[in-house]
Amino acid sequence: MDPDFTLFPPQASTLASKVDAVFFYILGVCLFFTLLIATLVLYFGIKYRRRSDAEQPRPMLGSLRLEIAWTVIPLLLALSMFAWGSSVYYEIITPPEDAMQVYVVARQWMWHLQHMGGQREINTLHIPVGKPVKLTMTSQDVIHSFYVPEFRVKQDVLPKRYTTLWFEATRPGRFHLFCAEYCGTNHSAMVGKVIALEPTRFQEWLNERSDGSLADEGRKLFFKLQCIVCHNRESQRAPLLEELYLKRVPLENAAPVIADEEYLRESILNPRAKIVAGFQPIMPPYQLKEEEVTQLIAFIKSLGPGETPSRIEKGEPPPRAPP
Repeated sequence: MDPDFTLFPPQASTLASKVDAVFFYILGVCLFFTLLIATLVLYFGIKYRRRSDAEQPRPMLGSLRLEIAWTVIPLLLALSMFAWGSSVYYEIITPPEDAMQVYVVARQWMWHLQHMGGQREINTLHIPVGKPVKLTMTSQDVIHSFYVPEFRVKQDVLPKRYTTLWFEATRPGRFHLFCAEYCGTNHSAMVGKVIALEPTRFQEWLNERSDGSLADEGRKLFFKLQCIVCHNRESQRAPLLEELYLKRVPLENAAPVIADEEYLRESILNPRAKIVAGFQPIMPPYQLKEEEVTQLIAFIKSLGPGETPSRIEKGEPPPRAPP
C-alpha cells in the first residue's frame, strides 16, 4: 500500500463534494438518532426502574401525537436521503456531452487506457484539470472495478459489455487508482494512478505522444479485416456506417435499437445477434482484441455524412469502362 494513502482522502473532483455531502448528512442523521435513542433508553431505564418488589407500575396510555411524530419525522428524513442521493446518483451516471473520451480495458492484472488521439497508457491515466473525462470500460477476462478514492467514483468493469464512468479533476496532482473487485491472485497489485495536469501541460503531454488517433487506427483495421468489401459506397451488401452512432437502427423481426457503443461492439463480435432490416446475415464473427474493437468503434463514430469509405481507397483499380 502506498504510504501516502489515507482512509479519508481529500476531495479532488467536482463530484466528490456532492458525494461527501450526502454521506455526511446520512451519517449525521444516523449518529443523532443513535445517541438520542441510547440516551433515552438509559434515562427512562433509570427514571422508571422498579424501586421495590411490591411496586406496581401505573398503566400507560397511548399518545396519538407521539405515534404520528415518530412515524412522520423518520419518513421525511428517509425521503430527504432518497431525493438527495438520487439527484447525486443521476449526476454521477450522466456524463456531460463535452466530456473527453478515454477507453479502458481491464485485464489480470493491469489497466490499459487509450485516448482518442491514439495515446496509450498502462496503469496510468493523464487527464486535464477542469475538463470532464468519460471512461468507457470493459474487461478482457473477469470482473474488475475502477476506483479512484479522491474522486469518490467507483464502477464495475465487466467482460463482454461496456460500462461508463466520468469525473472532473479540480486540482493538479497524482491520485490513487485501485481495482476494488477481487479479480484473482494478484488483485492487490492491480493499482495505478491518475495524473491531473493543468490544461496547457496536458496538451503538451498529448502532443508529445501523438502517433495517430484511435479513429485512424480503426480505419486501417477496417481495411485490413476486409470490412470495406461490404461496407462501402458502391455495394448494397451491408449498411452504410456514416452517421450511424446513436441513430435508431431498424432490425429484422425485432424492435429498433440505438446504435450506441454496446450495440456496435456486439455487431462486430457477434454480427448475427441483431440483423439489420433489409440485409442478409452474411457478416462473419471476428475474434479481436478489446483494443481493436475500441479502434473500430472510434472509426465508426468518426464517420460523418458522405464519409463511408470507398473500395477504391483500398487500392483496387477503378472499374474499366466497357469497350
